Amino acid sequence: MSRGGLFGPGGRFSGSVDPVMEKFNASISFDQRMWREDLQGSKAYAKALVGMGVVTKEESMELVDGLGLIEKEWEAGTFVLQPSDEDIHTAHERRLTELLPNLGGKLHTGRSRNDQVATDTRLYLARKEKEIVKLMMDLLAAGAKLATETKSILCPGYTHLQPAQPIRFGHWVLSHISPLIRDVERLLSLIPRCNRCPLGSGALAGNAFGVDREFLATELSMDGVTSNSLDAVCDRDFVVEFLFWHTLMLTHISQLAEDLIIMNLSKSVIISDAYATGSSLMPQKKNPDALELLRGKAGMALGRAVGFTATLKGLPRAYNKDLQEDKRGLFEAIDTTSDCVQIATGVLGTLTVDVEKMGSGLCKEMLATDLADYLVRKGVPFRETHHISGAVVRTAEEMGTDIGSLTLEQLKKIDDRFEADAMEVWNYEMSVERKCSTGGTSLSSVEEQIRKVEEFIIKVDKMGF
Repeated sequence: MSRGGLFGPGGRFSGSVDPVMEKFNASISFDQRMWREDLQGSKAYAKALVGMGVVTKEESMELVDGLGLIEKEWEAGTFVLQPSDEDIHTAHERRLTELLPNLGGKLHTGRSRNDQVATDTRLYLARKEKEIVKLMMDLLAAGAKLATETKSILCPGYTHLQPAQPIRFGHWVLSHISPLIRDVERLLSLIPRCNRCPLGSGALAGNAFGVDREFLATELSMDGVTSNSLDAVCDRDFVVEFLFWHTLMLTHISQLAEDLIIMNLSKSVIISDAYATGSSLMPQKKNPDALELLRGKAGMALGRAVGFTATLKGLPRAYNKDLQEDKRGLFEAIDTTSDCVQIATGVLGTLTVDVEKMGSGLCKEMLATDLADYLVRKGVPFRETHHISGAVVRTAEEMGTDIGSLTLEQLKKIDDRFEADAMEVWNYEMSVERKCSTGGTSLSSVEEQIRKVEEFIIKVDKMGF
């Protein structure tokens, strides 16, 4: 088979390429999604060619107009890929030359597909990162709304999946919003590093025609230029950073999903039918499939991140075709992240809480620490009160009852410093209200946390993504 438009007869190669190799080598099946960025970079380069003395201003405008026609073809769905189009870059160069036979071939002067693909990928990823930031804002807003609506609902808090202490359901919601805020902060820090312009680096050694790289960066709305041409064409740190970012973010969503799956088991939360499916056999089933899929995506995300990092590990300078493998995982990561954030937003936005069933998970043993704190307030050292409260728990277990059912007389048999007001300890509302420090589960603390989430959303929205 032919070697495509770049390597025709009379050039470096004398024979045809193995058809399996041609398919193996091509990336057009997946990198065509970067058509917009490729045309964007080519338009900027066409303008820069004037300063390089390669084309006149009029010729530059012809090139830009020709690229504009190709853009319209993509938008209209009429751009036709040819079997010889190895990648999106050669597809566009082939089509431009068809439109401008005497001029199209000048566009690639001094430019390599090495710096071209690096530019396309950076532009594409930076755009998608900004879109994901906006989706994350919707998720945070849904979480803040749910926390506000449920801040008065008390629920059991767990450690080791064992009853621990009572908390507000809104506090639990915010415990999952907090890491998502950190995820947004991390993503915002990735964008400037991703949005650096490598165009003008050539194949590896730089551009032989004195291209104005700062002009290219400005024209492409990028945050400056890369500092070393060798590094610029093989740097995929920005891809790895996003892959590890999406792994951690999806891990946080997975943890949220797992909690909700457990709560759904007791029917203390109700998942909307929009995010559940049934069984092909059992008519009664309502499976939380959205949550299970969210939980499962994190493992696949980690595989993508580790896999591509391993690909980079042994690469020599500069560009190597191994780097073509960045896009499949990257594109999957972008798509998966977008889908998961939107699904999680929908789940939280439609979630309802069964207050009675949620409250049934509370048990007096969750107030054992409050009992120890009661004696602390009487002047008893905490380590001693911890031991005393533990003895109360053991006594209740031996009697086959809960600690809240013990009488004052029974408490005094364990320690005579218990007084009548000890019986006020068995109040869940009082327990959560005592946790009034910053970040705690008291109503005022939860409301302050909600306010900070809302302020964060406003701050990010002002960035204009």
